[in-house]
Amino acid sequence: MRKILVTNALPYANGPIHMGHLLGYIQADIWVRAMRAMGHDVTYVCADDAHGTAIMLRAEANGISPEAQIANVQKEHIRDFDGFGVHFDHYDSTNSDENKARSEEIYIKNREAGNIAIRPVNQLFDPEKGMFLSDRFIKGTCPKCKSEDQYGDACEVCGTTYNATELENPRSTLSGATPVEKSSDHYFFKLPNFSEYLQKWTRDQGRLPVSIANKLDEWFEAGLSDWDISRDAPYFGFEIPDAPNKYFYVWVDAPIGYMSSFENYIKAKRPDLNFDDYWKKDSNNEVYHFIGKDIVYFHALFWPAMLEGANYRTPSGLFVNGFLTVNGQKMSKSRGTFIKAETYLQHLNPEYLRYYFASKLSDKVEDSDLNLDDFVQKVNSDLVGKVVNIASRCAKFINTNFNNTLSSTCAEPELVQSFIDAGDSIAQAYEAREFSAAIREIMALADKANQYIDEKKPWALAKQEGQEQQVHDVCSVGINLFRQLAVYLSPVLPTLAAQVQTFLKLDSFNFESRKQILIGHEIAQFQPLMQRVDAKAVAAMVDASKDSLTAAAEPVKVEKKKAEKKPEPKVGESEIIGIEDFMKIDLRVAKVLEAATVEGSDKLLQLTLDVGEAEPRNVFSGIREFYQPEDLKGKLVVMVANLAPRKMRFGISNGMVLAAGNGEGVWVISPESGAKAGDKVS
Repeated sequence: MRKILVTNALPYANGPIHMGHLLGYIQADIWVRAMRAMGHDVTYVCADDAHGTAIMLRAEANGISPEAQIANVQKEHIRDFDGFGVHFDHYDSTNSDENKARSEEIYIKNREAGNIAIRPVNQLFDPEKGMFLSDRFIKGTCPKCKSEDQYGDACEVCGTTYNATELENPRSTLSGATPVEKSSDHYFFKLPNFSEYLQKWTRDQGRLPVSIANKLDEWFEAGLSDWDISRDAPYFGFEIPDAPNKYFYVWVDAPIGYMSSFENYIKAKRPDLNFDDYWKKDSNNEVYHFIGKDIVYFHALFWPAMLEGANYRTPSGLFVNGFLTVNGQKMSKSRGTFIKAETYLQHLNPEYLRYYFASKLSDKVEDSDLNLDDFVQKVNSDLVGKVVNIASRCAKFINTNFNNTLSSTCAEPELVQSFIDAGDSIAQAYEAREFSAAIREIMALADKANQYIDEKKPWALAKQEGQEQQVHDVCSVGINLFRQLAVYLSPVLPTLAAQVQTFLKLDSFNFESRKQILIGHEIAQFQPLMQRVDAKAVAAMVDASKDSLTAAAEPVKVEKKKAEKKPEPKVGESEIIGIEDFMKIDLRVAKVLEAATVEGSDKLLQLTLDVGEAEPRNVFSGIREFYQPEDLKGKLVVMVANLAPRKMRFGISNGMVLAAGNGEGVWVISPESGAKAGDKVS
């Protein structure tokens, strides 16, 4: 029996849980339940990430204390997780005495080991709010192109990056005041001290997904930098030891919350467990973090370095999930696809979503799509039409004609044994987090069970005189096959599994229990187990999401310039522009110097283009479905050279490559032979 500690990324105590969050929590909960079903000792903890400027400002806007703010949100988070069957052994908060003590201990150990540096940093300070400003709370005029209303880190018009102190005419978005430049001592964690250690750690077998390890190599190649771990007062968090009015940056104490949550679980519920057995340097127990790909750097570089510097063990592995899209697009409030957990639970069975996510998830770091039409079809076809249908077809005969008791013999021992044997590969798929593979195998068994019942036709046999025993045998086999399927689905559908366990009057429902065939076994009266998904309920959920959602995640509203709204062209029509507009477009020949896939996107390629300028252009192009990087390297293409730079989460895209398509394929437009980079296309 393995002893395993599992954690999830800590949700920020500043807003509600939504579908994008749930992808990672449901994935972890399924894995925990599966590992327990295999007989392992698994502890599952989490906590609210409760510190930072955003929490402080949100509380201020709500007219309450930060402590009241995080307490209110924590109740909502626990409610939503419970609603979706995500059952932590303990759910804590990073704003705890235990987390404060553990954070101070890890900091002091690193300080004593020479891993902390102190040096002055120049920052912009809001004299009215009396606080230093992070980049997102500063706007001003770009120092290069002079565009107004730009944030404190980069210009969205020309793409230039800069320090906030370089902005012209800066202003605070919190108060409107003109910030002043002030110097303040900051505390730094010397991440370069761990460069060699981290390069080896990230390449340890099974520690990280290979794609993540490859991406981290970019950081090592560029050289690791010291990490600023302090923030100045006012700040909601833990004060740094021996540093009055200096606070730990939220990403210092947040991951330490994994440790303190486990520590509080031991104190409250499991005194038989020992903290050091899981966190001491030479521990043989396992620790896994389920996280989203957007916080990999914190967990794969800063976190193991802090632990190593304090002489603690590091995680056995990081399990990384991608982002969630809905109907193939980014979640949208205007489309009603930015769906809160609370809103979903008001309209639909949470086990529908658990099953749909499981059918999509693998051990790859890939984005998942919640296609609502496919969601309805898959749940109705698989769970209602295949799995539950087996029980409803067979149970009524056992209940009505055979005194609720299964046959005293197994009429199809080889068939039932094949279902039992399939449990080994299904368990392996669960352990490897290949949930979609497990679901495919389970549904193949469901098809096999339904085929058996269709061939035997117990409903027809029941009308024939002298066929009572055969009806009894066939339906008893069907119930046994259904039992196997319910056991295999129990990590995904815990509520359904509990109902089936009650119906079958079984003491255990773990994977080992499946090996005992039910012979002469009494069952309860069958009750309907799952209803079909009503498409109208899905539509109502989407409609409610359009009306009820607010921008809860943002502590401060920032007004942005709105583009003039133009009427949408009708289907089959194009918007008419004048020749003077078209003549403004600067089309140039560009040579593809480099082409690469973009981590975190299955649509984009990152292109480095020679446009005949002093510096090459970086352009993101959504043609990955049709081109591989090697197809484009060295190729001449046509690009729009005077398109305003676009700031994306992957970087700045400085132009657009032209392509044409017909609905079946896309082709990048190339110039005639003899053209060269920088030539103007007319």
